[in-house]
Amino acid sequence: MAALGCAALLIAGSVLVLPVRAASTVPLFDRLEALRAAFPAAVRAIEADGVVMADGSRIAIDDGAAKDHQQKLAKADLEDMLSQIYPIGACDTGAPPRRNFDPGRIRNDAFFRSLYGSSRSAAQKTLVSVDWFGSRLSFTATGGADKALAAVAGDLAAQPALRDYLTPSAGTFNWRVIAGTKRMSAHSFGAAIDVNTRYADYWLWSGGKPGNVPHYRNKLPEAVVAAFERHGFVWGGKWYHYDTMHFEYRPELIAIGRLAESRGCPQE
Repeated sequence: MAALGCAALLIAGSVLVLPVRAASTVPLFDRLEALRAAFPAAVRAIEADGVVMADGSRIAIDDGAAKDHQQKLAKADLEDMLSQIYPIGACDTGAPPRRNFDPGRIRNDAFFRSLYGSSRSAAQKTLVSVDWFGSRLSFTATGGADKALAAVAGDLAAQPALRDYLTPSAGTFNWRVIAGTKRMSAHSFGAAIDVNTRYADYWLWSGGKPGNVPHYRNKLPEAVVAAFERHGFVWGGKWYHYDTMHFEYRPELIAIGRLAESRGCPQE
């Protein structure tokens, strides 16, 4: 673990001291505040050692365990989930992602279950129908995700040449684990959309293995990615373990990426 400093965060009139990474210009307390701002109805408070959710659950910020990348994927705390800065704007060089750089792919299961629902039936209660170029897709309304997806569709409808990349959608809500793992997919919560598989590239399809993906491929136009990012979605094409059809509603990561852009583009 990197050396930790401390910083003050004012929450509900109280000054809290949280650990931050000394080398980072987007310290942990800024990242947690981005998380709270993205989901104000769900995140009740940020305290020194945990995040208090609206359902009464308390989620540890840092479990104190040293982890490699695969361990972070398997058992992420909130610090792990927010540890990699999603590259956007001036910070996006367009280069293939460096090894094990997967911003957004590391998820804290307790946070997602508290936010969207801890079971299939609970998650389904958050779903609404969103028009996607004439098709109706089930998507969560939590945090305004449904409105964000509708806004993406509205932006892209003005560019008809892009429609073939977008439809038919390969899916939104699907309560399931990620293939070959015990981790819940973001699709389980109705917070992700896969676009047309005809133009998709995926790290396993290219012969990649965890931590060893020799070939990066992408066919999706930048204009599609920009429209999604503009409305709070991260793109799986910016992951080392890439999934170019996958867009996931993560407004906190977009906000952190914008903070990084304004602070000289730190990588961590």
